[in-house]
Parts: sequence; C-alpha cells; structure tokens
Amino acid sequence: MFSKQELLRQLLPCMDAPVWWLGLSGGMDSMVLLDALVELRREHSLPPLHAIHIHHGLHPDADRWAEHCVHEAAVRQIPLVIERVQLASGASIEDQARDARYAAFARNMGVADILLLAHHSDDQVETLLFRLLRGTGLRGLAGMPAGRSLARGRLFRPLLDQSRNALLVWARRRELNWIEDPANKDPRFARTALRHKLIPMLRTDWPAVDANVLSLIIHAREANELLDERAAEDLLTLGVGVADPWLTAWPSLAVPELLRLTVARRKNLLRYWLRTHACRLPQRRLHTLDAQLFSADDSQPVIDLEDGRLHRSSGRLWLLRGADMTPAAGQPIEAQGETILCSDNGVLSVHLSGMAQAGLQDWSVAYRRGGEQIKLPGRPAQSLKNLFQEADIPTWLRPKIPLVYHAGTLVSVGGRWNASDYLLSTAGSGWHIRWQLRSRCGDQGAGNTGTLESDCS
Repeated sequence: MFSKQELLRQLLPCMDAPVWWLGLSGGMDSMVLLDALVELRREHSLPPLHAIHIHHGLHPDADRWAEHCVHEAAVRQIPLVIERVQLASGASIEDQARDARYAAFARNMGVADILLLAHHSDDQVETLLFRLLRGTGLRGLAGMPAGRSLARGRLFRPLLDQSRNALLVWARRRELNWIEDPANKDPRFARTALRHKLIPMLRTDWPAVDANVLSLIIHAREANELLDERAAEDLLTLGVGVADPWLTAWPSLAVPELLRLTVARRKNLLRYWLRTHACRLPQRRLHTLDAQLFSADDSQPVIDLEDGRLHRSSGRLWLLRGADMTPAAGQPIEAQGETILCSDNGVLSVHLSGMAQAGLQDWSVAYRRGGEQIKLPGRPAQSLKNLFQEADIPTWLRPKIPLVYHAGTLVSVGGRWNASDYLLSTAGSGWHIRWQLRSRCGDQGAGNTGTLESDCS
C-alpha cells in the first residue's frame, strides 16, 4: 500500500538536493505524488519543491490541462513552470513528445537538482513489453531506472515500486482531481493499444505477468552490471592510448587489440565504451561496425551515429562528435598571443618577437586543400601528405590542423612542422607557435588537451 512513510523512505537519497522539480502532467499519478509530497513537507524538512508542466499543444484541451495544473499547484503553494514545446511533423509523435519533455526538464534544472517523475510499476511493465515488441537488447530489458543523470542534476522515480491501483486508492481517499488524457485511450498510439488491449489480455491468461516482468527486469539489471564489469576489465587490457599530444584529447581504441577479443566481448566493449562517452549506437550499426573492423588498413571506414561519428584510421577506432566533424574556416591572425580558431578548433598561440603589432596583416591561418608543401630546416620542400603519413596522423584530423601562412608562404603546420629558417628571417629569433585543442567527446576526455609547440629563443 502506498503511504507517506514509504515515499519518504524512497526519497532519502534525494534529501541533499537544492531543489526538487516535480513533473506535473495533471494525471492521476503525478497528482498523487504532488499531494503526498505536500503532505510530507508538513511533517518533515524537505528541499524546496517546484512543479513543471509540459504543454505539448497536441490536444484541443491542452490549455485547460495547463490551467488545471496551475490551480492545483497554487492551492498547495507550489511554484509552477509551464513549458510550451513544439513538435515537428513526420517522426513518431510519441518519441518527439518524450524528447521534448526531457529537454524542457533539463533547461530548468540547476546543479544537483532532482527531477521527480511519477512513473509506477504498471508503467514499468508497459515499458518493457513495448521495448520487447519494438526490438530491444539486454539493456532495454532493464526497464526504466529508478534514477539517472539528467542535465546538471538527476532524475528520480520514487513510485516505481507502487502499482497504479495503490496510487488510485490514495487519490480517491484524498478526493484528488486529475486529468484523463484521451490520448491514453486512443488506439492509434502504439503504447495505448498495448495498455488497453494486450496487457489486459495477458493479465487474464497469465495473472502473474506483472510480477514475472518485474522479476525479469531485476535479472536484466544484474546481467548488465556483470557485462559492464567485464567490459571495464577488457578496456584496461587494450593498454594505454596514443602518445601523440595532438591525439590524446580524442577517445580511441586500438583495433588490433579489439580484434583479439571474441565477437561477444568485442561488441560488449564497444557498447560500453560508447555509452561512457554518452554516445548511442543502434544494434544494427554495431554489426556493421564490427564487420568494418576487419577491413583493409587503408580503407578508412566511417560509421555515422545518431550523435557522432566513428572513424577507423591509423590502426585505431576514433570517436568524433559535434565540432570535430565541422569543417574549419581560415582567418587572419590579428594580434600577438592567442587566437581562438573558428569552428571550435582550439587556440593558436603565436608570438613573433621581431614583429610589431602592425606587421601582422600578412599572417593568417588556413586549412589543407591538397598539394601544400613546407620547407623544413636542412631539407627540401616536403608535402604535407608525406609528413602526415610519416607521423601517422589520422585522416580525419588532417583537415583540422591549422596552417600558418605569411604572405602566401606556409611557415608552420600547427607548430609541429615549421619553416624555421623563414621564421627567423621574418619574425626574429623569439618566434613561438603552439596549437592547443580540446576534445568535444563527452565527459571522459573532454578536459584533456593536446598541445604541440615550437619556438626559437
């Protein structure tokens, strides 16, 4: 039976949060959670409570539902935020609405805030069966987690152990008012058909279906924990990463070591590795990726992900995201010191002691187009292609390396290869060039920087 005491027990891990945000749809389950939280704070010291209602605009009564939430929050003296979201046409409305909701929640949450959602055990059973019918892996069988990271805080579901009937008892006893969304009974929506057709039939013929599904979720979670432990161990056996300072900022895996693992362990490791970098890989793409790991060394295969890209190059598998895939744009060097490069391509530090500030008009940064050459000390002019090949620079990084020009002459390749004689004659003996870059591939590695510099002092 649902009670204030049980809710308080579930919420104990959240007591240190600066703010609790309640996702308030106005439906029965969220109204029960709102009412119970208000009752709890009469007796206990709780973090400040705010409610947030997402206005999807999908139903003619959406404004009335928002007004209902405004009223119910006001009578309980709970601050309420109304977030209006717009959905594009074409894709799944259910998926779009879910993504828009969580994006709106994330926009409002501060550091270490908690978002409380009123999902219950019936929702958990429905979610697992829905995923099963759509096709899911072992991680999908683990159902909705009780808690997870969201934006700068965490999401928490304190009612997952409660059935809808238990919440309904509370709602009726407390004479709560709630919204009945017609979409919850609209058979055009896949989850609605599952809720009102398939699940009732299953409960009739298999009365223990809910308990069995919830038990499966527990087993799947334990299996996922073991697989993660195995993947973490395998990741350690792959050895250290690259030593080249230009490349340490990007997540990568050594392909030869990957291929020594069995197929199952290799795929498990790839899933784990991508997940640690907040990157998703659909199962069908995982099969493609695994096959391409065996391709010829010079084939340079690329796998596009939902939110990134995988490159196999220079014997490693590289994960790129965001600005890593944006073409870099040339620009002038307008001042001595640090120049922030366009396209989020790091910082170029240029100090030319023999040059006055006004003498920088002929200095600029450009990027590779093909055929470039540089004259290194004591050597004939050499193509960048050969330099990159000799240094084993991955193909995806080559177009991002800043090329420093003076009056049309290439004088430095990111501070790594420099026309030192030319620089001495042009900029004096105190020249200094450095390219510093930062990874954009998620938390792990995002703080790493790669720097190569050259100077003459």
